[in-house]
Parts: sequence; structure tokens; C-alpha cells
Amino acid sequence: MIVPISLLAELLQALPQLRAQIYFKSSMTALSHAMEDLVLAGSDEEPLVIASFQHERFYREEAHRYRRIADRTSQVYVLSAPETEFKNSSESHETVAFAPEDALSKEWHLVVLGQHYSTCLICHEKIVPIDHQDDRDPLLIDQARRFEGIWTFDREVSCKAAELLLDKILKYRPELAEKIDRARTTYNLAKIKKTRKSSASKSAKPDKNAAKDSKIPNPKLSDAFAERLVTYLQSGQHKLLRAYAAIAAQERKERLINLITTAMRRSLNPQEIVEVAVQELGTALSASRCLIYRCKAADIAAKIDREFLRPGTNSLLDQTWQLQKNPIFRDAVTRQERVYIQETAQDPLIVNTKSLAETVKNWQIVSWLMVPVLYQGRVLGMVEMHQCRSASPWEEDEIALVEAIATQLGAALIQAETYANLEELNQQLEALDRTRSNLIAITGHELRTPLSTIQVCLESLNSEPDMPQELRQIMLETALGDADRMRKLVQDFLTLSHLESGRVKWNVESLTLQECVDLALSSVRSRRVVDRQLPKIIAEVSAELPLVEADGEWLVEVLSKLLDNACKFTTPQGTVTIRAKCNGSRMVEVLVTDTGRGIEASSLKIVFDRFYQEEGSLRRSAGGTGLGLAICKQIVTGWGGNIWADSAGKDRGSEFHFTIPIV
Repeated sequence: MIVPISLLAELLQALPQLRAQIYFKSSMTALSHAMEDLVLAGSDEEPLVIASFQHERFYREEAHRYRRIADRTSQVYVLSAPETEFKNSSESHETVAFAPEDALSKEWHLVVLGQHYSTCLICHEKIVPIDHQDDRDPLLIDQARRFEGIWTFDREVSCKAAELLLDKILKYRPELAEKIDRARTTYNLAKIKKTRKSSASKSAKPDKNAAKDSKIPNPKLSDAFAERLVTYLQSGQHKLLRAYAAIAAQERKERLINLITTAMRRSLNPQEIVEVAVQELGTALSASRCLIYRCKAADIAAKIDREFLRPGTNSLLDQTWQLQKNPIFRDAVTRQERVYIQETAQDPLIVNTKSLAETVKNWQIVSWLMVPVLYQGRVLGMVEMHQCRSASPWEEDEIALVEAIATQLGAALIQAETYANLEELNQQLEALDRTRSNLIAITGHELRTPLSTIQVCLESLNSEPDMPQELRQIMLETALGDADRMRKLVQDFLTLSHLESGRVKWNVESLTLQECVDLALSSVRSRRVVDRQLPKIIAEVSAELPLVEADGEWLVEVLSKLLDNACKFTTPQGTVTIRAKCNGSRMVEVLVTDTGRGIEASSLKIVFDRFYQEEGSLRRSAGGTGLGLAICKQIVTGWGGNIWADSAGKDRGSEFHFTIPIV
């Protein structure tokens, strides 16, 4: 059998003049003990005691007291929702096990009726949400439990409460009807029940005649004392709760700062640090939205890539967040301190700034807190907290928490930035070391071979004056060819050095691409090696293409080097093709394709590095320093174009693309 109706609701309905109040658990515990002690210290015979506990575990804490009370009177009834061994019983006192679904499981009652005193405590637990329960001490949560109800010495109210409780006991234990009838007769509960309609409009305090008839002393003095006692208990409870709240707030602050510090030590990745901070900070302050983004003081806008969001709040993730158009941001950056607007609807700055008012409306920002992330006066980012729907203000200690996290973030971000710079410098040093090694290996190989040839030819000419004229001519041509090879090697070094240092002066002019291609083809064909035939070269460059804007000499150099590179790695039976097309309205794209050796996918991004050699510096079937493509990249980048390579794989040919601005 389940009784869904609250006893407090029944009592207030029967006695509408009553007004419920709020009691803390500690106050109710003190009142209950005082009421129990009233029975233990009193001289009344057979007082009626009815106690209703929410659950068995609460009764177990008080069981010894009720066994002592049962020694003084047989009219003791204890109600509770069973959890382990609690059941209907008539051992030392009457126990009543009600269903856990009964409304009594949400209530706390104690009624005491004697010949010379009466008091009752009828309360229903008031569920009050407690923020951050997982962060707070269990004792604080228990002490913060609140109950709404009635506590009084009024005999009429106490009798009515006893009558309602006895009715509930009968529903669960009908076999106690005879014992309950004796209690009703002893305390005139049946009489009060019959005359309730006539007395419902009376005051909760008994009149003088009623007190005289029942020989009950006037309770005014005891009422005043008890009210002062309860007031004192309630005041103490409020102070205790405030102390616990302050301790919990300090603990949350320290935990958050420690969390950020741990994230810093665990990872030097600024994205990971920001992600931890935004989630923990948003949760700790119960914000609708928390943003942490990197920015500088002069940035026009920032892209939101980290966000904490409450369910039902619009997301700003991947949105472009305006900064310089936002006076709040400018104010925070200028003063280098927090800006807090508790109610955006009433702030003159927002109301009078159209763009800001639209932002507030579009993103439902009711309260707005902005704290800059600083390091030695330098702005590294911003922390923003938004409240949407409600304007529940943040306390000063909560705002101080955000400022502490922002300070910690500043140190974390600058540390991560410093580490990233060190990493970049290390990579540059490693690249320089590789360049040095390659330079030594390649130049040693490329210089030693032609020098050896030149030396042999000159020694032969010097030691054999009678050498036939034909052989003498061959020796001279070989020495001259190798000398030219050495000259080109030195020239490539000087060219790349000038391009990388930025000392090159560009003579930009309007050019016809077809003319530049013809000059490059002539240069390649004139430099062909005697003992190696060139592959077939096809030029498909339309004369209808628009004029390009570049340095003609350097453009011919790029075309020549790309064609020469394609011919070097393509067999004489293969084909090299040069094409051109418009790439949008601002660029012409040139393509040099071949059917040669091809490039592995893993090498496509590094073929333009200095001294890159696919086969290694000392095991090469084709000569060269590995500087040609690096020079092409520097030239194309210099006029504002792009250069890249594509290949389907080894032995499947390659494509080299670069772009030139249109006049």
C-alpha cells in the first residue's frame, strides 16, 4: 500500500492558518533531540510519541534513544522505509515499515503528546540544487539539506498531526487498531477530529479555556525560549554553510590552477593546455559558454577553436570572432585587466553600439566577462565567460579564479611558445648540418671528377709534345668541357646564395611566355651532351595567352632548369612536354611533364630542397648538384608565384608546375 500524499500538505490543508518555514538539518536534529529529551525527563504517564524517519539508516542512528523512550511509555510508534532489516514489529516499540515510494520517504516527523506538554515537528525535504556537488565536501552537502515544515508547541496542531500519522499507521498495520484507539481516547484525538470544522478558523495557539481544561501551562515562555534557540541554530548553520562554501571555492581554485600546472608539465602543446583550461573553467563557474582563444592586441578577429558549452547554448566553434570592432575587447586590452558586464541589456556601451548589441542578441549573451591572458604586458590571448538566458552574477572570488587561470595560462603559453621556437631552431640546425654534409659530399664529387679529367688531359699534352693533332684536339675539348662544368657548379652556388639572401634586384616587365619558352628550348638544345641524345621535346604554348609579369632573364632560367631536369631523367625514347594555361584571372600556370623516372610520393615535398638527390649524393646515374630545383623555387617565390611537383610514382613520369602573375 502506497500513500502518495504528503503529511505536511494534509496538515496545511486541514489548518490553513499555519505557515511553513525552512529548517536546516542540524536545526531539526537539535529540535528532535530536545523533544525526545522532553519525554525522557518528563513525569507524564504514557505519553504518545510518533517518529517518522525517511529511511532505515536515519532511524538506526537514533534507535537507542527510542528504546529508552519505550521504557517510559508503550505508546511509541516509529515509521521508516526499510533498507536492510527494518520491518513491522512490536518488540520494544511499534515499528512500521512503509513503502519506499510513499511520500513519507521525503519527510521527517516527530510528534510528542503528554498530559502537560505537546509539540510536533512536521517537515518535508526541500530539494535545493547544489552546484558542483562533486567538488564539495559530503559533510557540507548533508548539512545543507533543507526542510520545509511546521514546528510548534501548539496542542491543537500537535493533536492533528498525531491523528494524521495514526491514520497512516493503521493503513500499514491494521492489527494495531485497538492500541491506537486507546491513544486516541487518552488524548481526545477522536473528539478533535469530530470538531475540526468548527476549530479550523481558530488561531494555532490554544485559548485560555482549553489550557485550563486540560491543565496545560501557558507555553508562551517556553515558546519564546525555543524560538530563540532555533534562531540561534539557524544563524549558526548559515555561518557554517558560508564557511564551507568559502573553503570549497578556495579548493576549486587551487584544484583548477594545479590542473593547469599539471597540463603544462605533461604537455607543451598550447592547444592541449587551452583545451583543459576551457573545459574545467567553464564547468567550475557554471558558465553557459567559455571561450579561450589566442590573439594579439592588434588582431582584427580571431577564430574560435576551443569552447566549453552548456546544453541548449549556441556554439561559437569555428566562428570568426570580431575583436577590434568590439569595444569590450579593446577596453580589456588597453587597461590589461578584466571587463565584467553583469547585465548586457542595461549596459550603455552595448545599448549604444549597434554591432555589439547585435552580437549580444545573436549569441544570447546576458552576462559577459572578458579577462586578457598576459605575459609581461604582452597580450597572448583572451578568456571569455558568457551567461545566457539568466544573469546570475559571478562572485568576486569566482572572477578572481578566472584571473588566476588567465595568469597561469599566460605562463603556460609563453613556455610552450619558447619550446616551439627551440624546436624550430633545432630543426633549422639539423637542416644546416645536413646541408653542410651534402655540400661536402656533392661538391667533393662534382669538383674532383672534372679536376681529375683536366689534370690528366693537361699532363698528357705536356708530356707528349709529339701527340697527334686529332688526339690533342680531343684532350683540349675534354678539359674545356669539364672546366665549364665546374664553372656552372660554382655559378649555381652563387645564384642560390644571392636568391636566398634577398640581394637579387628583379627587373619586372611584361613578357610573352611563348618567346621565353623558345629561348629556354634553344638553351637546352645547345647544351646537350655529345654522347647522349635528348628525348623528344614538345612545346604547346599558345600565343593567345595573356602577357605575364616577371623578370625575363630569371623566367628563362626557371624554364631552362626544369626542361634540363626533365631531359636528364628521361630516356631518348621518351617525351618532354611543356604547356601553359590560365590559372584563374591572375596567374598563368606552366607545366613541364616527362615520361621518365618519376618521383616517389614521399619525396614530392622535398625535391625542391637544396642538394636533394633521389639516388643519394654518391650513387647517381645522372650528374648535377641538386641545386637546380631549389633555385627554381627561390625565383618563382620571388615574383609571387607557386611551384610544385606531381608524379604517379616510380617510372611513371613527373609533372612540374609553376605560376606566373598576369599583367
